[in-house]
Amino acid sequence: MDVAAKLVAEWALSPAATLGSSVRARGIFLDIRARLPAASRKLLNIESRVLALRLPEEDSDADVQAACAIVSKAMQDIEDLPVIPREVEDILVISAGERHRWLKDGRLQSAGTRTVKLRGRARKITFHVFDPRHIEDVLDRDLVTVWREEDAATAAESRRRAAGKAAMKRALKSGGGAVDSTKNDREDKSHSKLRGWEDFESSGLLR
Repeated sequence: MDVAAKLVAEWALSPAATLGSSVRARGIFLDIRARLPAASRKLLNIESRVLALRLPEEDSDADVQAACAIVSKAMQDIEDLPVIPREVEDILVISAGERHRWLKDGRLQSAGTRTVKLRGRARKITFHVFDPRHIEDVLDRDLVTVWREEDAATAAESRRRAAGKAAMKRALKSGGGAVDSTKNDREDKSHSKLRGWEDFESSGLLR
């Protein structure tokens, strides 16, 4: 920022717009700056969650009045600007893994997708964006805490079931060996009994 530049206009970002996030505030700044003509973009800065349009002392080809009009118009609907993934993670203080998991199971509700081309790269990326009012509701109701408790309970239940299955498998394996051993004992006894019966029969006692 040029400290010698003349302040032309400034716009404060409301808490409803930033949702208490500095990452969100900078995201709004970058979004609005991208709407300006190339010659005017360097005039817009963000200072403590306030957008400031400054005109340098040297001559500039930028149309300051047009730039002011663009920023002012953008600010009218800024609270409805979709929230992008890195902003969601900062606002809710969650990890990328939690965001992906809760988006997949529907707890985090997508408001659509956005496709952008990364600077200096040929390929484009597509990602989900979120309604700021939905994110605000999640924040106000502390749903992140609820979801983490649900996930912990689900994980504990999964571990319990896995342990139960493993124990059953071991029991079946052990029990199968015991059954085989018992079966062999019965067969041995049966054969012995039959041999005794043959001896008894050959003695002529049954004749």
